[in-house]
Amino acid sequence: MSAVTVEGDKPLKVAVLGCGVVGSQVVRLLGEQSGDLAARVGAPVELAGVAVRRLDAPRDVEVPAGLLTTDAVGLVTRGDIDVVVEVIGGIEPARSLILAALENGASVVTANKALLAEDGPTVYEAAEKAGRDLYYEAAVAGAIPILRPLRESLAGDKVTRVLGIVNGTTNFILDKMDTQGSGFEEALEEAQALGYAEADPTADVEGFDAAAKAAILASLAFHSRVTAADVHREGISDVTSGDVRSAADMGCVVKLLAIAELASTADGSGEPGVSVRVHPAMIPRSHPLASVREAYNAVFVESEAAGQLMFYGPGAGGAPTASAVLGDLVTVARNHRQGTRGVGESAYADRAVLPMGETRTRYHVAIDVDDRAGVLAAVATAFATHGVSIQTVRQEGRGDDAQLVVVSHEATDAQLSATVTELRAMDIVREVTSVMRVEGTDE
Repeated sequence: MSAVTVEGDKPLKVAVLGCGVVGSQVVRLLGEQSGDLAARVGAPVELAGVAVRRLDAPRDVEVPAGLLTTDAVGLVTRGDIDVVVEVIGGIEPARSLILAALENGASVVTANKALLAEDGPTVYEAAEKAGRDLYYEAAVAGAIPILRPLRESLAGDKVTRVLGIVNGTTNFILDKMDTQGSGFEEALEEAQALGYAEADPTADVEGFDAAAKAAILASLAFHSRVTAADVHREGISDVTSGDVRSAADMGCVVKLLAIAELASTADGSGEPGVSVRVHPAMIPRSHPLASVREAYNAVFVESEAAGQLMFYGPGAGGAPTASAVLGDLVTVARNHRQGTRGVGESAYADRAVLPMGETRTRYHVAIDVDDRAGVLAAVATAFATHGVSIQTVRQEGRGDDAQLVVVSHEATDAQLSATVTELRAMDIVREVTSVMRVEGTDE
C-alpha cells in the first residue's frame, strides 16, 4: 500500500455491485492503492459495501469483514454512498440498481456493455436528470482506453471510421487457425482449456459480445444512438481452415472485426448515415490489426484531422478491466468532490443507421463448379449482371470439378447477395463454399 495519505477531507464512499472476476479485482485495487487514489482524488476513497448473491461463495480476494451484503438495493440507496461501481453485468437487476443509485444521488461507473448497448438512453437520461456522472470505459476492450478518447480527446475532430478487434476469444481462435493450422473446433477447445472461452461460447463466437461493443463505439464516434439491434452480426463458427488458407494465399489474415463508419446512402443524397457491422473478414497482413495476436484487442480509429490512430492492449480479464474501472472511478470521484459533472451523452447528430444491404466492401467468394468450357464466362456474367466487378479470379482443377476463387472490387452487400443467390441456382455450380468480406485495403 502506498504511503501517500490525504487527511482532513471527507471520504468518498464507494459501493461495488458484484465480486466476481472483475469485482474482486476492483476491491483488491481499492485496498492496495488507497493512498495513491486518495492523493489523486484529493480525498480518501473508502469501500463502503460489496453486494453479492451469496455471502459464502469462494472469492479471489478477501473482502473486509462487514462489507459483504446480499441487499444490493439497500446498498445503492444508502444516503452516504457517493459512487456505485456496477460489475455484475446483464440487463437486470443491473439496470434497476443503476437507476436507483442515480436517483439517490450517487454517480455510477459500470462495465456493462450489454445494458448500454440495449438500453443506454434510459441510463443516460437518468444520469442527466440526476445531475450525476455515468462512466463506462471498461465496457469496451478491457484496459484499453478507447471510449474516453472518442468522448473527449477527439471531441474536436470528425471521426469517419472505427475498425476493431474487440473480442479476445475469437481473436485467439482465429490466430490459432492461422498460425498453427488448427480447425475451428480444435482452436475453440484450446481457448476453453485456457479460460479464454466460456463453456457456452455462443456470445463470443457468434458475435453478440462484439456487436454490443460496436454499438457503443458507433454511438460515441458518430454522436448518434446506436443499439445492438442495429448492428449487423455474423460470427466465426462457419470460418473454415480453407478460408484461412485462402486468406494466406492473398497475403491476408482472417479477423472478427467490429466496423462502424460514416457511409453515404444508396442514392448518395442527404447526410451520411452510420454503417455498423460485426463479421469475419480478410485483412492484409500489412494492416496494423493483422498483427494483433492471441486474446489481445485493438481498435483502429480514422478521423479527418488526427488521421489514423490505433489503441492496443489486453481486452479482457479481471485486473485489466478493473484498471479501466478505477480510472473512471478517480475521474468521477474528482467531479463529485468538486461538484461538477463530466461529459454526458452526445447524440445531437442523430444519424440514421443504414441497412446492411447498402454497405460497400470487397468480397472473397469460393465456388465449386463443373470443370468444363464456358464455366468461367458464365460465372463472370452472373457477377456482372448484379453490378459486381471482378478484381481477380483463381481457378484450381480437381478432377471433374474445379474451384473458382473470385475477389471483387467494392460492391454493396445487396449486390453480392443477389450474385450469390444466382450462382447457387446455376447448373454448373455445385456449391458456393465461402463468402467473406475483404477489409482494410485500398483499391
